[in-house]
Amino acid sequence: MKEHEFENVLIVRTDRIGDVVLTLPMVPALHAKFPGRRISMLLRSYTQELVDGFDGLESILSYDDRGTPKSFFALLFELRQRRFDVVFVVHPTFRLALLMLFAGIPIRVGTGYRWYSFLFKRRVFEHRKKAEKHEAEYNLSLLQAVGCDIRSIPTITLAVSEAARNAAAQETKQLGVLPNEKLVILHPGSGGSARDWSPQNFGDLAKALNDDGCSVVVTGSSSEKSLVEEVVKRSRGSAVASAGRLSLKELAAFIRPARLFVSNSTGPLHIAAAMGTPVIAFYPPIRECSPRRWGPLTEKKMVFAADNALCVRCNGGLCQGNDCMDQITVDRVAQAARQILSDGEMRNES
Repeated sequence: MKEHEFENVLIVRTDRIGDVVLTLPMVPALHAKFPGRRISMLLRSYTQELVDGFDGLESILSYDDRGTPKSFFALLFELRQRRFDVVFVVHPTFRLALLMLFAGIPIRVGTGYRWYSFLFKRRVFEHRKKAEKHEAEYNLSLLQAVGCDIRSIPTITLAVSEAARNAAAQETKQLGVLPNEKLVILHPGSGGSARDWSPQNFGDLAKALNDDGCSVVVTGSSSEKSLVEEVVKRSRGSAVASAGRLSLKELAAFIRPARLFVSNSTGPLHIAAAMGTPVIAFYPPIRECSPRRWGPLTEKKMVFAADNALCVRCNGGLCQGNDCMDQITVDRVAQAARQILSDGEMRNES
């Protein structure tokens, strides 16, 4: 099958929120090169809501059933029924590679650096762990296998329903945030995907921003409720908590009108960037977790990255924990926040 002959495309990304958001630029990129193609995504169930209604995406397949992976043969049956011409396995596993082979998909695109890469029909040879490019650029590089050479990352916007907007508005009201107030959202968790800025730092930042006249809300998932409550406690009454009360789409709608979103490197950071909200982001001194690879896709950002050479615990070696994140001081972050809130000027810090 030649590049111009395919009609039915599948993009596979079965990991986490931020990974899925950074995979979405593949959809407009494919449509720009091959108009009219039908594009679907295979995702974990908990990320599906996030991409529902995304422009150019025809359908979504679920990799699991309420968190439990579907059986190999159940997935195989679904894939065969859909008769895909091309599949891009963005986050590869042996199981996924084997599924796509047995599903009879003619053009199977994946990495060339796994022991099972022989299962892919077309292979792209890039080591993502080197973090030489942004994750979205690595994803777009897979499209070269079908003759689609992308020079820039397409802009994406998440679709938000009226129901999600209404739920977000109700949450804003319940939290006591008035429509004309400067809303700043702090998101202290990362789900284990990065080193974290401390709850004390987030609490002190909340106090500083509240003193400046901002309404500060601390968000998190239901599993991060205790962390969110700790930040609120350390803010000395300067912030309010919203943990586990919003779905992903509702969270996106809640973030959209905020004047600023501050967080560690985590999925909601990429949601905020996709919603057009200015962001401040914290990154550890780990190459695989660097902002070069995982930075927010927006011009409205300030990025702070720790340096393990300056960390008394790491002493220039491998990152040993969250200690190095304390190099990023509350004063520096508060100053950056004030700059964004006052005149909207954006720049990067390191």
